[in-house]
Amino acid sequence: MNISHIEHIGIAVENLEESIKYYEQVLGMKCYSIEEVVDQKVKTAFFLVGDTKIELLESTSPDGPIGKYIAKKGQGIHHIAFAVPDATKALKTAEERGVLLVDKVSRKGAEGLNIGFLHPKSTQGVLTELCSKK
Repeated sequence: MNISHIEHIGIAVENLEESIKYYEQVLGMKCYSIEEVVDQKVKTAFFLVGDTKIELLESTSPDGPIGKYIAKKGQGIHHIAFAVPDATKALKTAEERGVLLVDKVSRKGAEGLNIGFLHPKSTQGVLTELCSKK
């Protein structure tokens, strides 16, 4: 699969604006990008910590994946994302190794990355995202 690094840690939040204030005013970090991913029904905010990003995720619809997650589990860490050379190939490799997939092929995500998720039933309970630039 050739994972190069942790791309980001996704954190589900109820209110993006309030969460940004916490990260900036309390932790001293700087939000460098806010973006809506319409097909995923989510608005994101990114912070850089060393070489790793923190992605805050606010649902734009109660029936979106983040809205459902927050309704069931509340705010908190949602997923960990790993950088790979080719997300679709990495998904195929994971499936060949017996991992249940959320996505059979990669799709466009925030920051223009190609993304795909591995189901937490196959990943020790951790929703795992694979990201690539191609």
